Amino acid sequence: MPKKGDDTKKTVRPKRTKTLKVSNQIPPKRRREIERALDAHEPGRPEWDRLSGAKQHRFFGKRIKPGFIRHIEFPLLDVKLGDAWPTPVTIIHGHRPGPTITITGGVHGDEMVGQVAASLLSQTVFTGPGRPLDPEMMAGTVRLAPVLNPPGFTRQRRYFPDGRDLNREFPGSETGSTTGRVAHRVLEELITGSDFLLDLHTAANGRDNLPQVRADLAHPPSNRIARAFGIEVILDSKGPKGSMRRAASRLGIGSLTYEGGGANLADHEAVQIAIHGILNVLRSLHVIPGNAARPKFRLLASGSTWVRADEGGLVDLFVSRGSFVETGEVIGRIVDPQRPSESADILAPSRGIFICTANNPIVTPGTPVGHLLPVTRGVKLIRKGLDKKTNRLIVSGSKGEPIWREDYEVEEIMIEGEWSGGGVDAEWQRDWQSSSELEHVEAAAEEEEDAD
Repeated sequence: MPKKGDDTKKTVRPKRTKTLKVSNQIPPKRRREIERALDAHEPGRPEWDRLSGAKQHRFFGKRIKPGFIRHIEFPLLDVKLGDAWPTPVTIIHGHRPGPTITITGGVHGDEMVGQVAASLLSQTVFTGPGRPLDPEMMAGTVRLAPVLNPPGFTRQRRYFPDGRDLNREFPGSETGSTTGRVAHRVLEELITGSDFLLDLHTAANGRDNLPQVRADLAHPPSNRIARAFGIEVILDSKGPKGSMRRAASRLGIGSLTYEGGGANLADHEAVQIAIHGILNVLRSLHVIPGNAARPKFRLLASGSTWVRADEGGLVDLFVSRGSFVETGEVIGRIVDPQRPSESADILAPSRGIFICTANNPIVTPGTPVGHLLPVTRGVKLIRKGLDKKTNRLIVSGSKGEPIWREDYEVEEIMIEGEWSGGGVDAEWQRDWQSSSELEHVEAAAEEEEDAD
């Protein structure tokens, strides 16, 4: 397959009669960056020569012929003694040349949604003749790696046995820590050579995520697939330091993180939306036939508001992921079993949608109980997308296929601001983790501060 820059076939870029909208609420500098990202992928731009190119796909020394599927065992460690932590990778190599899309799950061993979604996509219900991922009908290659943390999956733990978070160790090192060596091998053997990366996650222990996409919207290929995923909430972020997404973007690979549901749960709705979004991306890239479905609106967020407890005790939360609330609305109540006659209400600080809520009821003053996207515009449009009974956002893909529409028809609502603490999840407390895991996180933070 020729590189994107090869001039194997020149195409005149047509004039756009319809333009993609970029909300004027975005700060000017960021708006210019995102506009450049949109322009970098105008319709008609040649990217892959579908008439010529590499006939065979290679992965980890194995060859896959066009129109074939192969299941390969990929060892995460290079060892002669001990456990190499082999993990399955399914390669679906299309009959025609095209991009390579790598889909990963289970970076955190206790996050089930990505592992279930990627496993389902590997089965004949999706890969058989006439099915969405039929290799005879595909252009390009899809690589599915459902479990990138086999020991964590076995023990139902977020981290690797050395207490480290794989998604903070990239690019890793072949002579570094255990998890660092795994990160290096994954990046070199699985991620490198991809055109796009879709990394599937859930919220960490103690909370529940509204299905959402996270991507650097100023990175052209990442911008493209984030919009193509076809759901309402897109969080504009580069990703944490050491994350696989951030490392892939630095290699020029279009990358996004999907988040949906919570740890240790195979959330059916989150799995369904993940598969819906993946197929949308593949349709948008013309890897598989069909038109990508798009939502009526998108919330493009570069900042948020945190809802915290001001008292200690047990919280009874009245809202859940996707709930739409008004300023001053009572969203929960704190009680103390040792003083049962007293309570304290938690109020919504602004109008908006909860992209994440806590499911651990124990709180102290300052404990976050919800992560809110404040909404000041497009309220009528958003209300039309809410479930009338629950007042929760109905995420595209959760209730059948949405109506197909052009991208310029999608209304974009920008939520500006900054991510408190420097990252989307930085304010969630860590004491829901095990003591050994917390000790490692604190030690890593101290090392990072010393490095700065």
